[in-house]
Amino acid sequence: MSKQKLELTWIGKEKRPRLEPRILLEDQEKSYHAKHRVSDSDIFDNRLIFGDNLLALKALEAEFSGKVKCVFIDPPYNTGSAFTHYDDGLEHSIWLGLMRDRLEVIRRLLSEDGSLWITIDDNEAHYLKVLCDEVFGRPNFVANCLWQKVYSERMDARGFSVSHDHLLVYQKTEKFFPRQLPKDQNAAQFGFFDESANKYYRRRSLRKEGSESLRHDRPTMWYEISAPDGSVIWPVKPDGTEGRWRWKKENVSANKDQLEFIQKEGRWEVYVKQYIEDSPTRPPATFWPNEEVGHNHEAKLEVRAFNRQDVFDTPKPERLLKRVFEIATNPDDLVLDSFAGSGTTGAVAHKMGRRWLMIELGEHCHTHIIPRLQKVIDGEDPGGISQVMDWQGGGGFRYYKLAPSLIVNDRWGNPVVNPEYNAAHLAEALCKLEGFNYAPSESQWWQHGHSSERDFIYVTTQNLSAGQLQALSDEVGGAQSLLVCCAAFHGITAAKATERWPNLSLKKIPKMVLARCEWSHDDYSLNVANLPMAKVEKSEPAVEAITGKPSKNKKTASGQGGLFEENV
Repeated sequence: MSKQKLELTWIGKEKRPRLEPRILLEDQEKSYHAKHRVSDSDIFDNRLIFGDNLLALKALEAEFSGKVKCVFIDPPYNTGSAFTHYDDGLEHSIWLGLMRDRLEVIRRLLSEDGSLWITIDDNEAHYLKVLCDEVFGRPNFVANCLWQKVYSERMDARGFSVSHDHLLVYQKTEKFFPRQLPKDQNAAQFGFFDESANKYYRRRSLRKEGSESLRHDRPTMWYEISAPDGSVIWPVKPDGTEGRWRWKKENVSANKDQLEFIQKEGRWEVYVKQYIEDSPTRPPATFWPNEEVGHNHEAKLEVRAFNRQDVFDTPKPERLLKRVFEIATNPDDLVLDSFAGSGTTGAVAHKMGRRWLMIELGEHCHTHIIPRLQKVIDGEDPGGISQVMDWQGGGGFRYYKLAPSLIVNDRWGNPVVNPEYNAAHLAEALCKLEGFNYAPSESQWWQHGHSSERDFIYVTTQNLSAGQLQALSDEVGGAQSLLVCCAAFHGITAAKATERWPNLSLKKIPKMVLARCEWSHDDYSLNVANLPMAKVEKSEPAVEAITGKPSKNKKTASGQGGLFEENV
C-alpha cells in the first residue's frame, strides 16, 4: 500500500503543460535608455517581456534559474463573472491549475536565499496557501501579511466591509532571512539627556512589572543593590509585595553605567537608561497599515499620471512594493514580476536600484508600462517613492517579445521548422532546447554555443555528407566534442558516424525535438469564454481531498480555462 499524503486536489490536476522554451526577441524600437548616465549605479539591462506569462517564465528559466532574489506577483483574485455559467468546483480548479504551473517555474527561478510574495484576497487566499505549501514545502511558509488596502470602510457594503488583502510570503530555502526595517525614533520620545554619552534616553524601571514579577516567580532575581548613599535597595513594590529585578545580579555589576538611581517619596528607585539608537531597526510585522504602505486610492492616483484616459483598474501603491523590497532584497538584487499590470514593480525596483524582469501579455504593456518606465528613466516621475528615494532618473530597459513557436505544421500537416526563423534564431532555439549557452564564436564558424569549455553545438539546415563530417571532425579535434544539428546526413548512419568520429554527435532537425514539448501553443491563459459547455459524468471536487469527503457529480465545462489577466 502506497503511503498517503495530505494534499490539495482539483479537476485536471494531473494535466501538466509541456512548455516550449521559446527564445526572446528584442525590439530595439521599444527598448529605452537614459540619454546619459545619472550615477555610477545606473542599471540598463532590465527586461520587459511581452507575451504569455507562463511561456515567458519558461523562456527565462535557462538563463535565470537560481538567480532571482525576489518574486512579487499580483495574480487575478479569481476570475469573477467569467465563470458565471460554470460550476464553482471547475472555477477553482482552473485557477489552481494556472497558478500551480506558474509557481513551479517561479520556484526554479528563485535563488537559494530568494522569496516569493503574492498579493491575494479572501476568495483564493486559503486555497493558494495550501497550494504553495505543496509547491514550496510547508516549512518554507514565512508569513501571511495583511495589507490595509483602504482608508475607510465602505458604507454600502453588504455584510462586512473588506479592508485588507493578504500578502503570502514563501522562501525557497531556510537561507532566506527577512531584513530589518527602519524604526522611527525622535528625541521627543526620550525625555532625558546624558551629557557623558551625548545621547537622549528614557527610563525603564529595573524592577519587573506586570506578569511574573513576584519574588517566587524568579527567586534568583531577588537580591540587594547598593544605593548611592550606601543603603540597600530590594525589589519591593510600593504596596510592600516582594517583587524581583529584570536583570541577573552579574548583569547589574557589569552595566552600572546604564543604571540611574532616583529617590521618590523617601525610597530609592532603580532605572535602566534606554538610549536612542543611532540606526534603529525593527523586525517586519505582519500587519501593514495604509499609513505606512499606501492604499488603493493612492495607487490609482499614481498610475493616472501615466494614462489619464484609461486608468488601470487594480494597481498597487509604490510604497507597498518598497516595503517588500526593503525586506527581501539589497541594491542590485534581481526581482521578477510575471503579472506586470501597470508596471509598479519595475518602477519601484528601478528607483531602489534593483535589477528587474517584468512580463505582461495585455496591451497595457504598451499603453501603461512603457510610458510609465520612460518617465521614471527620464526623471519625470515625481510621484510614488521618488521623493523619499531622491530619484533623479537614469538607467533603462530592453523590450522583448516571445519568438513564435519553433515547430509548425506545413500545408500537409507535417511538422517543420517555422519559416519565420532565420539561421541565428534557429541556432539560439536549439541551444536552449539542448541545454547549451548560445554564444556564437567569432573565430570558429562551427561553434554556435557551449555547455562547457570543451563541449560545443553546431546548427545548420544543410544536408551533410561524410566528407563534410570528416572535415568538421578534424577541425574540432580530439580534445573537444561537438553536437551537430543538421537537416540530414547521407552516406552514413548516426551510430556509424559516432564510431567513425567519436568527437561528433549527430541529430536531425526537426526530428530531434518533436517529442520535447507542445509546439504552436501560444496561449496558456485559456479564455474561458471559448470553452464549450459539456456534461461530465464523473468529476473530482476541487478541494475535497483536504477533508477526504466525496462530492456529488456536477455539470462542468469540458477542459480547463481561465481569464488570467494581470493585476499589479
